[in-house]
Amino acid sequence: MKAVAYTQSRPITEAEALQDVTLPQPAAPTGRDLLVEVQAVSVNPVDTKVRMRADPGGTPKVLGYDAAGVVSAVGPEVRFFKPGDTVFYAGDITRPGTNSELHLVDERIVGPKPVRLSFAEAAAVPLTAITAWEALFDRLRIPQDTAPREEAVLIIGGAGGVGSIAVQLARRLTGLRVIATASRPETMDWVRSMGAHDVLDHAGDLVAQARATDVPVRYVFVTTHTETHWAAICEIVAPQGAVCLIDDPANPPDIRMLKGKTASLHWEFMFARPMHKTPDMEEQHRLLAEVSRMLDTGELRTTLAEHFGVIDAANLRRAHAAVESGKARGKIVLEGWTKPAT
Repeated sequence: MKAVAYTQSRPITEAEALQDVTLPQPAAPTGRDLLVEVQAVSVNPVDTKVRMRADPGGTPKVLGYDAAGVVSAVGPEVRFFKPGDTVFYAGDITRPGTNSELHLVDERIVGPKPVRLSFAEAAAVPLTAITAWEALFDRLRIPQDTAPREEAVLIIGGAGGVGSIAVQLARRLTGLRVIATASRPETMDWVRSMGAHDVLDHAGDLVAQARATDVPVRYVFVTTHTETHWAAICEIVAPQGAVCLIDDPANPPDIRMLKGKTASLHWEFMFARPMHKTPDMEEQHRLLAEVSRMLDTGELRTTLAEHFGVIDAANLRRAHAAVESGKARGKIVLEGWTKPAT
């Protein structure tokens, strides 16, 4: 089968950073696994981090942590899906990635593809939706209650993939004032289009801007640049508030700065449930099913921002470079496989 892989950790400017390869097809699915024909994928920061940090030592390693496709076969214990069903999911970082024509995945972390979305539009959503949902509702424990509240959630990095869906979820499922950050006119417009009540410039004085909204910030969801904004976050968060991080700060933040407010700190890592086969692993299936429903009803919209063409090494190198630039908004998607020459 066709796939895109890397054999050594290299800068994305080098052609060998990602290569077109031919790999054996996966074995028949067992247990609760699905065998999926991958139709579209998207690229996340985790793809670039794994490529640079996990050197496979010459053995082809397939990346890709978002996919939309068609179920080709199912394991004997599968309950939710059957061959022919269309699905979307983010996969498991401990298993081969989705940048291949066929892919094995546990059904407990798979959702039904939204009917009204194309494969490309659907592939933009899963990883970021799981991350945002778990951060807001499982880690920060924000009540899903749309009654208006005189409190806010601040989402730092609102124009990125995770931020784009977090803004939508917070706006649709809570009564909080939704404040998000961006720094360029086009990204600020994007965040407003996702539903933010207020947009702050994270290149400026965040504390002053947050205070100008005149609403206490009970929750802070930090999607990027924790080190840059940590002092401001600790100043902004309300007493007895909560902060959730998803990035990888080189220097761990000084959590003592939260003590005076009795504010709590939480980590979100959406691969934790599949990695550790937690008893509640099926929650990712349930939340993706709900996200799918909301996409079909129009309560949520896809965060696809750019379509980079077919799934091949050249296009994935361009996508990795765009993600590494830190300037991408929304999600970059690739779709389909080149047909063999006749």
